[in-house]
Amino acid sequence: MALCCTLSLMCRRLRQLLSTQCALLSSLPGRDCGLLAEKRAEKWKKRKAGEGCSLPGSSWEERLADAATPLWRLPYQEQLQVKYENQRKVLQTLTSRLQELGVDVQKPGELCCPLRPVVPSPITNGYRNKSTFSVNQGPDGNPKTVGLYVGTGRARNIVCVRADHVKNVPPKHKQVAQCYEEFIRRSPLDSCILFHEGGHWRELVVRTTSHGHTMAIVTFHPQKLGQEALATQKALLKEFFTSGPGAGCALTSLYFQESTMTRCSHEQSPFQLLYGEPHIFEDLLGLKFRISPDAFFQVNTSGAETLYQAVGELSQADRDTVLLDVCCGTGTIGLSLARHVSKVIGIEIVEKAIEDARWNAAFNGISNCEFHSGKAEAVLPQLLCSWEDTRPLVAVVNPSRAGIHYRVVRAIRNCKAIRRLLYISCKPEGEATRNFLELCCPPDPGKKLVGEPFAPVLAIPFDLFPHTVHCELVLLFSR
Repeated sequence: MALCCTLSLMCRRLRQLLSTQCALLSSLPGRDCGLLAEKRAEKWKKRKAGEGCSLPGSSWEERLADAATPLWRLPYQEQLQVKYENQRKVLQTLTSRLQELGVDVQKPGELCCPLRPVVPSPITNGYRNKSTFSVNQGPDGNPKTVGLYVGTGRARNIVCVRADHVKNVPPKHKQVAQCYEEFIRRSPLDSCILFHEGGHWRELVVRTTSHGHTMAIVTFHPQKLGQEALATQKALLKEFFTSGPGAGCALTSLYFQESTMTRCSHEQSPFQLLYGEPHIFEDLLGLKFRISPDAFFQVNTSGAETLYQAVGELSQADRDTVLLDVCCGTGTIGLSLARHVSKVIGIEIVEKAIEDARWNAAFNGISNCEFHSGKAEAVLPQLLCSWEDTRPLVAVVNPSRAGIHYRVVRAIRNCKAIRRLLYISCKPEGEATRNFLELCCPPDPGKKLVGEPFAPVLAIPFDLFPHTVHCELVLLFSR
C-alpha cells in the first residue's frame, strides 16, 4: 500500500513537471507543445484495462474514462493538437500511397492537399445524443451491471463499469442506465452475457434531443420463453419506467427488441414500442428532424451543425446543382442544403431512416428531395448509369467506418457529371483510405475505373468526439 501511494505521488509530480515543461516550451520562439501533448495523449490512450498501463491506485471509474475517452486528462486545446497530428499522419500516408500509384503530388515532401486546423466542438462535455450501455459482470462480480466495458474479449478480462464519470455521456443517459440496472437486478431473469449460456437482459440504448425527449431501447434475448412469458417481462419493464422507480427518467419512448444476434435491425426483429411516442425530434440548422430507434444521426448535434454548414460551403452548390447524398441517414445533410440547390437525391440502407427522411422533408415543406432505400452499391450504379441530367452534380458521401463499397466508388468515378465530391469519414485511416486511392488512381480498365481520376483539394477535421482520439475528416475532391 505504501509503495502504491509513493508511486501515485511520483506520477502526480511528473504530470505537474510535464505541464510546466510544456508551458516553458510554448513560450520559446518557434516552439509549441504539440509533440509533447501527442506523447502524453498516447500514454493515456494506452491506459486500458488489461494492458497494465493504468496508474497505481487508479479507480475503475478512471480506468473506464481512460478506455472510453483516452484524451480526457488533456486540456481541450491539447486534444485538438493531438487530433491535428493524427490527421496529418493520415494525409502523409495517403500522399505516399498516391505517389506509389504514380499520381503527381504538388510538391515533394508536402501533403497531397492543404490540411486546416481541427474545428472545435461547440460542446465538449455530455455532448452525446446516443449512448449504448452493455450488461456484464461489474468490478464487484455482479453480472447485472450496466455500463461500458473495460478490458477486451481476447484477453478475457472484460469488466462492465458504470459510466458515471465518463465526460462525453450526458447525465440523462447515466440516469436511465442506473434505473435499467436497478430493474434487471430486481428481475428473476439472468443477464445474457454469452448467448449459449442463457440469460435474457442485454444492452440498453439511450437517445436524447435538445427538446428534452428521451428514448430508451432495451435488447432482450428470448431464449426459449413463450409469448406469455415475454408479455409479462414487457409489462414489468413498462411499469417500472412509467409508474415505478424509473418514472423519474420521464421517457418519451420505451422500446423493446427481442434479438438472438449481436446486432439486429428493425427488419430482422422489429422494435416494439412499449410506451410513449414512436419517434423523438431534434432541431438542426432551423429544420425539425424525426428520429427512429435505429436511424443514424450524428452523436454530437451542435458539432454536426458546424460540420454541415461547412459541407454546404465546400460543395459550392447553387440553384442549378443536383446534390447526391450517399449514406444519407435521416436526410440531415441533404435537407439542410436543399434550399440552396436544385434537387437532392438521398440513398440509405436503413429503411426506417428513409421513412424518417421523407417525413422530415414533408414536415419542413421541402419538395425538391427524393430518397431511395437500399444498399448504395445496388442503388447508385443503376441511378448513375442512365444519368442524362445536364445540371452540375455534386456528391456527398458519409459512410460508416467500413467506408463505401467498391461499386459505389466505381459508379462515382465513372460518372462524368460528378466534378466535385465531399467524403466525410470518422475513420479515415481505415477503409476510407482505400476509397480515396480508388477515387484518385490513374484509370484502370481492369478494375473498370475508366473515368477521370479525382484529386484531393482540401482536408478539414471536425472534432465531433471530444475526449476521444476520433474526429470527422472532410476531404474535398475535384476533377
